Amino acid sequence: MKKSEGSVVLTGVKLCAWSVFLLLSVITALVGCQSIKASKPIVPMAEYEKMLVGRLDADYVGTKTCLSACHYHDQIRLDFEASTMGAQMSADSHMPLVDCESCHGPGSLAIEGLTPEKVEADAAAGRQTPCNYEALIVLKDLPAQAQSLLCLKCHTANATFNLHQWTGGAHALADVSCFPCHDIHAGPDLITSPKDVKNMCFECHREQEAQFLLPSHHPVKEGKSFCNDCHQPHGTFHDKLMREETVRATCVQCHGEVEGPYLYSHADLMNDDCTICHSHHGSVNNKLLKLAEPFLCLQCHVGHRTASDPATGETKGVFYTRCTDCHSQVHGTDIPSASGRGNFTQ
Repeated sequence: MKKSEGSVVLTGVKLCAWSVFLLLSVITALVGCQSIKASKPIVPMAEYEKMLVGRLDADYVGTKTCLSACHYHDQIRLDFEASTMGAQMSADSHMPLVDCESCHGPGSLAIEGLTPEKVEADAAAGRQTPCNYEALIVLKDLPAQAQSLLCLKCHTANATFNLHQWTGGAHALADVSCFPCHDIHAGPDLITSPKDVKNMCFECHREQEAQFLLPSHHPVKEGKSFCNDCHQPHGTFHDKLMREETVRATCVQCHGEVEGPYLYSHADLMNDDCTICHSHHGSVNNKLLKLAEPFLCLQCHVGHRTASDPATGETKGVFYTRCTDCHSQVHGTDIPSASGRGNFTQ
């Protein structure tokens, strides 16, 4: 047998072995799934939920009871029915464990002694039926980490992808929970609409709000860009909750015209940090520059007298001239200079 023929036979044997292995894996997985479906949990699901919320002395009464006993005539019921949570409680949502008591705990003690007649009588008198809220989990009294854990019970990293870095993110580490940003009773999406994101962020980030009032700024106040265009509020591996790995990678999502690549790139592009020259939220200088020209450029470059420079000839004084009047391609250029480094003029 020739060597090439032997290689073909060996390859065929390997492929056959892999096919058998994959077939056995599929069969094992199917058998495993059927075994799980046929098994019964050691602790009934309702009792397990009680353990999670820490209330073993009460029983679950169901969302319909909550809404009819205490919230039948108030705004919470109307908001809740229009919300994402409310939609998940329909029979065809296949999410029977998502209800009021998933967050607030079993409610039998909270509605003890209430009757439909009392609810109607209170409504006729313009009163809201009192509920023993102290028997429930009062979310606002929990520390921020515990509040978020109630959400993470369902919104795991596998189910909600952008939460996989939450626990190590800046907001979680600063004791900020999910609730300042998400209203769990409001509908229909539970999240703040894009036009309101800035106001939500500015409740804490006052300094950044002031920066957006400066003459040169990103159009966040105008509603043309949003905080979460650059920042991932649920956490990232990157500094300042940036969505991309570097500042430059984040900036060029919108400013692609300066991305390059160039034969001769400015230092800020090479260092992946646009903030060497630009204040990203706002500035008193044009184009979000940290300093006015030529003072910004002189932070790194030794200036030259334009009157004695052979390339420019006699011009007005340097302090009345912007560097970009000549060096207009400040981000990069493909045109070499006499020094071989590019002078960024074209």
